[in-house]
Parts: sequence; structure tokens; C-alpha cells
Amino acid sequence: MGRVEGKVAIVTGAAKGLGEADARLLAREGATVILTDVDEVNGRRVTADIGGPSRFVRQDVRDEDGWRALIEEVMAREGRLDVLVNNAGVVEAGHVENTTMDNWRFVMAVSADGTFLGCKHAIPAMRTSGGGSIINMASVASLGGHHTVFSYVAAKGAVEALTRAVAVHCTQTKTPVRCNSIHPAGMDTPMVRGMGKKMADAGMAPPRPADAPPPLTALGSAEDIAYAVLYLASDESRFVNGQKLVVDNTLTVTPAVVPA
Repeated sequence: MGRVEGKVAIVTGAAKGLGEADARLLAREGATVILTDVDEVNGRRVTADIGGPSRFVRQDVRDEDGWRALIEEVMAREGRLDVLVNNAGVVEAGHVENTTMDNWRFVMAVSADGTFLGCKHAIPAMRTSGGGSIINMASVASLGGHHTVFSYVAAKGAVEALTRAVAVHCTQTKTPVRCNSIHPAGMDTPMVRGMGKKMADAGMAPPRPADAPPPLTALGSAEDIAYAVLYLASDESRFVNGQKLVVDNTLTVTPAVVPA
């Protein structure tokens, strides 16, 4: 207990799924967590359940003015910002030939633009605070080529690349801020559970019967990612910077071919 005691953390997309698990664990380990999301109902429910000094702020991560206001409010109220988890993201079904511009722009705006804006406005606040850790949620999708979620793959690839650029920028400017990305495989979250319907609606997969159990036997839990976030948020990872942490139980590892 207490691995992030006294730290102030912002977690975006914290109303459910990975963000909810991240916020719960960081708070349990001693951080004051500001949970943000466009989903106010679930965001406030999770925050009330966490209790303590943590609180909810409604935020659309695509809005730069909203980012300015959020960071200013946190600095005025808490006096510091130590951790930012850029977790907010969306996924839409579609391959390169049938992805619409609206689909592309929406997914890129939430995942790539939102992460960029979070980094941009958190760095000065963390510099004032004496340092910090930015954790960007990418995906194993950016390490491969999942053609049925084309815009999502591209957005997470952007997150992975901008993470390295942010880390190098902070090192070169002697800013004590670390920036790393986490690359989960499919986890048992509402977003993953909802993909079957999205695929079926897009004509890219047969519909599943309403009473059919979700095919989640090979998936990890949201808490598996939360513990990775906790490590990168804590001082235990103080020399880890500009890296990608893959959490996928060998999904992206090619098995060695053993001669007969």
C-alpha cells in the first residue's frame, strides 16, 4: 500500500473499463485522483465509490480549452500534478476501404488529439510540481495490423510515436517528466464487449445471439493494466522513460520454431 502516496493524478476516460480500474488502484495506493470523462453518470458513480479526496470532472479530451481549465483547476486546488493517465479512447469498426472520414476523425480526435493535448498542458504543470509521469494508453493494435479497426490502429500508432517524442522533449529540455505508453491486448471491458455488435452492425461479423456468452476466455482483466499504470506512476519506474510496456500474455510474441 502507499506506492503513490501523496501524488495527484488525472485519469481520463475513467468512468468505466481500464480508466476506472486505473483510478481505483491509484486511489487505493494513496493518490488523489481526478477522474474525467464525458460519461457523467458512471464517472460520478465510480468517484463516489472511491471516496476520499478524489473527485470527478466532466471533460471532453478533444477540447483544448477544457484541458487548460482542468489543469488550472487541479493546480489551484491541489497545488501540484504528478501523474497523467491519457486513457480516453474509442474504437469503431471499419477497414481502410470502408472507413468514413467521420469515423477516422472521431477516433483520431479522441485518442491522438486528446493524448497530445493532455501531454502539452500537463508538462508545464508537472515542471512546476518538480516532476511527474505521463502514461499514454496505446494498444497491441499499434504493433500489428488489425484491419477491421483501421482508424483505431492508426490512432494508437500515433499515441505510441508521440509518447517517444514527448519523452525525448522532456529529456532534452531537462524537464523531470517521464512519458511511457502501455499496450494492452484485449481486456474484459465494456468497450471490448461492445465490439461484437459494432462489427455486426458494420457487416464485418455475423451477429451473436443475445444470450451467447462473450468470447472472453483469453482476455485479461482491467486490473492487469491498472497495475502496469501503478508501476509507471510510482517512483519505482523513475528511470523508465520513452518506453512501451506491452501487457498481452505473449499475444505479440512469435513462438520459436523448434526443429523436429
